[in-house]
Amino acid sequence: MPLLAAAATTLEKIQAVPPRFWLNVLMGVGILAAALFLIRKAAEMNKIVLSVIIFVALSIVGLNWIYHRNEPAFLTPYVDSVAPFFPSAQKQAQKERKLGMP
Repeated sequence: MPLLAAAATTLEKIQAVPPRFWLNVLMGVGILAAALFLIRKAAEMNKIVLSVIIFVALSIVGLNWIYHRNEPAFLTPYVDSVAPFFPSAQKQAQKERKLGMP
């Protein structure tokens, strides 16, 4: 009898969890499954093609961070050292103000 009471209490606790939590758990499991699938497919790929894909993806993310300056805090020292060599949103806004563009 105490086992049934404990099960009912646990079931009540699970029902009290908000649906948003279960959606997040489901999305996390789906992302994990997709990541494992992609990693297994990448292991079968030509390594040069895989290297080019990774380089392009990291370049896009890195240049976006440099342009918008929204990099993670731990990368700020590295981005600070590279940022002067690339355009940024702040520099572009200054140019537009100087030229009288809206």
